[in-house]
Amino acid sequence: MDLVSVIIPYHKKRNTVRDTLISVINQSYENLEVLVIYDDTNLNDFEFLKKITNLDSRIKIIKNKTNLGAGFSRNVGIEKSNGKYIAFLDADDTWSIDKLQSQILFMKQNNYKASHTSYYIVDRNKKIIGQRRARDFLSIIDILKSCDIGLSTVILEKNIIIDNKIKFPELITKEDFVFWLMILKKNYKFYAHDKYLTNWTDLENSLSKSTIQKLKDGFKVYNQYMNFNIIKSLYYLICLSINYLKKK
Repeated sequence: MDLVSVIIPYHKKRNTVRDTLISVINQSYENLEVLVIYDDTNLNDFEFLKKITNLDSRIKIIKNKTNLGAGFSRNVGIEKSNGKYIAFLDADDTWSIDKLQSQILFMKQNNYKASHTSYYIVDRNKKIIGQRRARDFLSIIDILKSCDIGLSTVILEKNIIIDNKIKFPELITKEDFVFWLMILKKNYKFYAHDKYLTNWTDLENSLSKSTIQKLKDGFKVYNQYMNFNIIKSLYYLICLSINYLKKK
């Protein structure tokens, strides 16, 4: 049973992180390490998190010296990880008990290096308010107009990241979108494990709710990271925005 490194950035998620961590340590797939990247210069929650680590020796806290943001914190987690596989999870999302077992088996049986799953969208009361069905992304063209990979559903082989020196960029939002694009650019594929194994929490005050920020970062995705000209970047940004609204 290969080691899976679960990477969880933490920034002011005290009300949700306990449920997140419990959903990880209760996994039927037991060979895992949980790396919580503490990304807050305010240490009020640090002792709270340390108490949670008493729940399971597989949980480790890595404290950033400065506030790096979610993307850079994931980079820190990747660097410190020991697993063959990397699984991403945000500190307000949760997994079903067989998430890792089911997805790793799916990848091994098909010799896939990267996969994602379908997921439910839930509110702060854990009520299901929507869902997203996973689909295969076999080339970069498949994802340019709509980022339909849920970060907390992704598992990939670590060597994809290390061998190709792929890192999350310095963006407030859309940092995961750039990460997927860079992986697809290297001709890897994201295969869909079409099972609803993750609950993605839609919080009203989350960064993903900032429309202006999302538009700014969306433009940077195409113009700065994909090196598209201004017209082409605006075209894809409009497509991205329209597809996002269709999903609402």
